[in-house]
Amino acid sequence: MRINIFGSTGIIGSKTLDIINNFFPKIKVNLLCANSNVRKLIRQIEFYSPKYVYINDTSKADFLKKNIKNNIKVLNFIELKSYLRNSNSDLTLLAISGYKSLNYLEQILMNTNSLGLVSKEAIVSAGHLFNNLKKKLKNKIYPLDSEHFSIFQNFDKNNLNLNKIKLTASGGPFLGRNFKSLRHISFLDASKHPKWKMGYKNSIDSATLVNKCLELVEAHYLFNLPFDKLDIVIHPESKIHSIFEYNNYLYNMIAFQNDMSIPIYNFLNQKFNYTLHNNKFKITHNESLSFSNVNYLEFPIYKYFKNLNKKPSNIIKFNVGNEHAVNLFKNNQIKYTEILKIISKITSINMEYQLNNIKDIINYHELLEIKISEKFKYK
Repeated sequence: MRINIFGSTGIIGSKTLDIINNFFPKIKVNLLCANSNVRKLIRQIEFYSPKYVYINDTSKADFLKKNIKNNIKVLNFIELKSYLRNSNSDLTLLAISGYKSLNYLEQILMNTNSLGLVSKEAIVSAGHLFNNLKKKLKNKIYPLDSEHFSIFQNFDKNNLNLNKIKLTASGGPFLGRNFKSLRHISFLDASKHPKWKMGYKNSIDSATLVNKCLELVEAHYLFNLPFDKLDIVIHPESKIHSIFEYNNYLYNMIAFQNDMSIPIYNFLNQKFNYTLHNNKFKITHNESLSFSNVNYLEFPIYKYFKNLNKKPSNIIKFNVGNEHAVNLFKNNQIKYTEILKIISKITSINMEYQLNNIKDIINYHELLEIKISEKFKYK
């Protein structure tokens, strides 16, 4: 069994390689792709001996070639896409952040039998194309973000008794505080998640609840669910990842420790059915769990998102608008409480464009970024 890993030097890619090494000796690493961390990629190549490697930063390709064995093929971008079109893999992990992960999506779907998907932007931007792609290619998309992984484990598309699926949110560092009172919050404060360490972007998106808005979009596309059957509930303990609410008043709560090793292990274990014996994955006895509805005074971005016309172009503008706003906040150009203002302005940009294929979506992203740079000037 062979696996291709896109984003091998990142947190998810590295964790996947560790799990393969510790539990799945029959899975052979076939292709490793990284963005720019060439030294870490070289260490991974030395340990896992893939047949093919790719580094997105072309300035580091020569250094890579000089520091690995001659029998390992270093692919350029065109060779990578050609290789994917003309070969097959059993498993692929796509863990590249940003919309540029779309550059590989169609070729990966043609190449692999089962795709472990961590790239939020690929789903948020191109999810409206997923049903046609899946029908045409008939491969399995295995979501690895904890909320969508939990839904995937329990979801039955033929269950007509389903009323709603609720994704849980920790509430971030400012839970219980009115959004308007956070005007003077620093970037450092907003970047500190109360429960676990994440990059600044994910931490701030958790604080504003943008991350859950985008996860609702992912659930909508991945499971073909209307938005009125999806909602968010605040759950600070983060042990329940999704709640299935049925018309007969029953609830199904999907629980597991908040550790990406669990979705990754299950993705890799599809054909093996190994049993993992490890106490750290057990729910603690007598642990209390709490839930509350989203308070719009604390999370006005969620109210804005719920009222947003969720056509694909607006969803892309919402996502790009948030990225732009977070960068402005990071560079001390806006206040934390102005993030919603920036999202609203960018989402309201009138820019009609056909989004019928991956190329259209990439072009739309690029044109939108140009439009933003021309329209919004900040000192």
